[in-house]
Amino acid sequence: MSRPVALVTGARQGLGRGIALAMAKAGFDVAGLDIDTDEKSDAVVKEIEALGAKAYFGQMDLSDLSAHEGAIAAVEEALGPVDALVNNAGIAARPLTDILDLGAEAFDKNLGVNLRGNFFFTQAMAKRMIAREVESYRSITFITSIAATHVSTDRSPYCVSKAGLSMVAQLYADRLGAHGIAVHEIRPGFIRTEMTGSAPTDKIDAYISSGQVAQKRWGETSDIGTVAASLASGALPYVTGQPIYVDGGYHIPTA
Repeated sequence: MSRPVALVTGARQGLGRGIALAMAKAGFDVAGLDIDTDEKSDAVVKEIEALGAKAYFGQMDLSDLSAHEGAIAAVEEALGPVDALVNNAGIAARPLTDILDLGAEAFDKNLGVNLRGNFFFTQAMAKRMIAREVESYRSITFITSIAATHVSTDRSPYCVSKAGLSMVAQLYADRLGAHGIAVHEIRPGFIRTEMTGSAPTDKIDAYISSGQVAQKRWGETSDIGTVAASLASGALPYVTGQPIYVDGGYHIPTA
């Protein structure tokens, strides 16, 4: 019996790597796509294969819409049709810039990847999924952020992109439900990755130590991977289009 296929964007490191490994552990063959392929992507392939899964890794710039179809076709040629897409690829707002000083170029770059790129990559994948009507569980998952609802004025394009992506998840959930394709949104909190480590973390450390994060720790990439793999495996079959917080309780309103 063939294994289902998962495609994870931005799988070279950080959250994407954690999700890819969790998918392999959950019984998926796994394809990764990233803007770069190098020794890090090679290492991810070896880790996936060590878990007993088939692996493929390809290069794609998510902001280049003309590259989407070819990248998906290469995945399908290597592993077969995709059953679970995880839209993880995204970029941070760097350098941190006050909203009053932000330029249009930085704004457009962030939204070109995080929002526009993910929107149209999902469109391309959804059309292929619809064309292949099967009875098995299929899903698309968007990795957004607590920044979808939490304001950070020195990360404004990132916040706007993640808020918009949350709506994109709802739109596709509504459109694809009749085709048996579930759409999920995962909102990570403070997760220890290369991206979060590229900016000062003093404020986050203070949130955690003060109890604003109920579980009083940084999240790990495996925390996100576990949830993503559970969703892709159909563990919540009557759930679609709603955000699932993986933030240690940071989103809980407190007095």
